[in-house]
Amino acid sequence: MRVVIEGEVRDLRTIWREGQLVKLIDQRKLPHRLEIAVMRDHRETAQAIKDMVLRGAGAIGVAAAYGMAQAALEARHLPLKDFMAYMEEAAQRIRATRPTAVNLFHAVERCLRAAGEGGVEERVRRIVEEADRIAEEDLRASKLIGEYGAQLIPDGARILTHCNAGALAFIDYGTALSPIRYAHRMGKRIFVYVDETRPRCQGARLTAWELEMEGIPYAVIADNAAGYYMRRGEIDLVIVGADRIAANGDVANKIGTYERAVVAKENGIPFYVAAPKMTFDLKCPSGDEIEIEERSPEEVITAWGVDEEGNPTRVYIAKRGTPAKNPAFDVTPAKYITAFITERGILRPPYEESIRRAFG
Repeated sequence: MRVVIEGEVRDLRTIWREGQLVKLIDQRKLPHRLEIAVMRDHRETAQAIKDMVLRGAGAIGVAAAYGMAQAALEARHLPLKDFMAYMEEAAQRIRATRPTAVNLFHAVERCLRAAGEGGVEERVRRIVEEADRIAEEDLRASKLIGEYGAQLIPDGARILTHCNAGALAFIDYGTALSPIRYAHRMGKRIFVYVDETRPRCQGARLTAWELEMEGIPYAVIADNAAGYYMRRGEIDLVIVGADRIAANGDVANKIGTYERAVVAKENGIPFYVAAPKMTFDLKCPSGDEIEIEERSPEEVITAWGVDEEGNPTRVYIAKRGTPAKNPAFDVTPAKYITAFITERGILRPPYEESIRRAFG
């Protein structure tokens, strides 16, 4: 992604591997500070996923793959039986970090399958190669999503996004933001309404930061303002990402996505979901079977930011100890989705057929 650091333009990935080290942008510090976190082993990588040092379905899928590669390198001197036991333990640790985004589980399973043949040295090589392959597939998919999706964005479009489905949620380009990036680079005049996306404010903190780096015009709006702008005719289309897509086209994504889809439908506004093959779960019949992560009530009753001196601080916006509920995702039924933007092209209803043809 395009990043400006002290006036210098650089191209930076969200996450990358250097030998046994995994390096990634610490998304908890953005937009106020850009810091690179270094994960020295698979346990640290798993904890980074759990603590949301990085987040986004694609990014945690790549992180899971890199974590499996780290585990293989850590155990390369063990006998075969002990090596496989170590890999199974690492897989379980990584699976336990976040329950909703399916990319993570697909990545772990692919790395385990890669470890199914040969001696230890061969299996280590195959796991590491598979992890790197997953990362490169992620990158290619995000570019193709941008190319296909940009065709759906007319010149002068006003676009609503929700949460962050940009380069920070992938390893580069993103899903929902990739078509916007491509449209902007094609010279199309676009404007992006950025939902703040409470309670972690990934829109205000991360999407806005990415758009600022790209020079794309935008404004952050309160989550509750999206319907206001839709009804006034000031939004032409909505593009969001996804954390898991069921075989029937139901979509699990950041909490609030369902509301955006319903209001868009009511106002005749196209609602697009941008996602790669890794986010589709053909073993999941419908959204009813998707596990929804419930996060800490503290995220709802507090807010994080920096003070006037730039010092990180967390404040209570409700009385300390106030009860709160905090589902991290919701499910949008397929009937509210205009189309899916994928690396295989634009998928339209009936989704059970188009998804099966593309990815079955």
